[in-house]
Amino acid sequence: MQTTFTDDQLKDAGTARANEILRTCVHCGFCTATCPTYQVLGDELDSPRGRIYLIKDMLENERVPDEKTVKHIDRCLSCLACMTTCPSGVHYMHLVDHAREYIENTYKRPLSDRALRWVLARILPYPMRFRVALLGAKIGRPFARFMPDARLRAMLEMAPKVIPPVSRNDDPQTFPAEDKKMRVALMTGCAQKALNTDINDATIRLLTRLGAEVVVAEGAGCCGALTHHMGKTSESHATASKNIKAWRAEMLDGGLDAIVINTSGCGTTVKDYGHMFRETELAADAAAVADIAMDVSEVLMKLDLTPDLEKTGGAPDLTVAYHAACSLQHGQQIKTFPKDLLKKAGFKVAEPADSHLCCGSAGTYNLMQPEISKQLKTRKVQTLEAVKPDVIAAGNIGCMMQIGGATEVPIVHTVELLDWATGGPKPPALTAPGKRAPDVPILR
Repeated sequence: MQTTFTDDQLKDAGTARANEILRTCVHCGFCTATCPTYQVLGDELDSPRGRIYLIKDMLENERVPDEKTVKHIDRCLSCLACMTTCPSGVHYMHLVDHAREYIENTYKRPLSDRALRWVLARILPYPMRFRVALLGAKIGRPFARFMPDARLRAMLEMAPKVIPPVSRNDDPQTFPAEDKKMRVALMTGCAQKALNTDINDATIRLLTRLGAEVVVAEGAGCCGALTHHMGKTSESHATASKNIKAWRAEMLDGGLDAIVINTSGCGTTVKDYGHMFRETELAADAAAVADIAMDVSEVLMKLDLTPDLEKTGGAPDLTVAYHAACSLQHGQQIKTFPKDLLKKAGFKVAEPADSHLCCGSAGTYNLMQPEISKQLKTRKVQTLEAVKPDVIAAGNIGCMMQIGGATEVPIVHTVELLDWATGGPKPPALTAPGKRAPDVPILR
């Protein structure tokens, strides 16, 4: 694609990067075949190619975005399926992230939009605030159908039936390995600590059992993804920089073989810290952190995962429908590891027919674009249930909440099944859906 940015425009690092990306696009349209919003809406401007044209025009002319441009860019899930499909290597993620930052800085949204984004940015990244909000939503959930705004209804309907108690395993501390082979830092996250504490508990048990000393670093928290994808760069960098400093301190102190992330949406962002902070004083530290950031499945592939048949009474005879989170299969290009691990643990693994398409969660997308999100959720649940699974497994809390709210099939994190198969407790969701097991003792 030919671009006409001026030399002065290209002095801006974001614009220069956008120019590089735009010039790699050859208008082939392969991306439309795997774009969820194009599949649902059938509008060229709701495809990656269409959005690329809108972004190019907006940035080159340095114009204030109009409502049409903002609408179509807002409708993008950032699922990154287009990046997997693109034969030219267009880095759409960096382009759309820059476009969102530009919109945030130049476009005045309607008051209701500004208010919703303000609330989400100040609640979701903070676990205790989020817990309070979930409690309020739980109380208001019976009245959701009376809400005039679909986004408010979506926020109320999102509230889980059971809000788990705080897990003290998420506090800064070190969990010793049974037979130490490596030392890793676990990213405990933000929303996940409020929505489902079983995931981090299972991750800690599994990693320490397989030989990884696990550190929960003092000062680490939200990865910044939620605000980053809203274009709120200063807010996303503020939270991300805390992680960089916390993990860099651990790297320099006791050394780290990996930073383990069990929420793939967070993993895609942390692995991009080097790019996000490239023009800052944290550039070197951010790059060092990004270099050792790994999805939990990547780390488990380095360890000896062996089923404990004595404790489990044999390999669980369950069919697992594996949901491939977009941030894992497209954002991080990790496609086989979770399935390989589940099979090694003795489970029967099945995939839905549309495994490349998004479930519609996409961070805050299901709250800000509820109608499109609902269509994608319905489609995803139908294809998952079509393989007649006993349980659904995923590697991202957002996907789990989205899918779990529309099916009676239990849904758990992949690490919960792997923990169970190697000697850990049966996942609570398989014991009593909607319930949580008693708190797991803190490991010391």
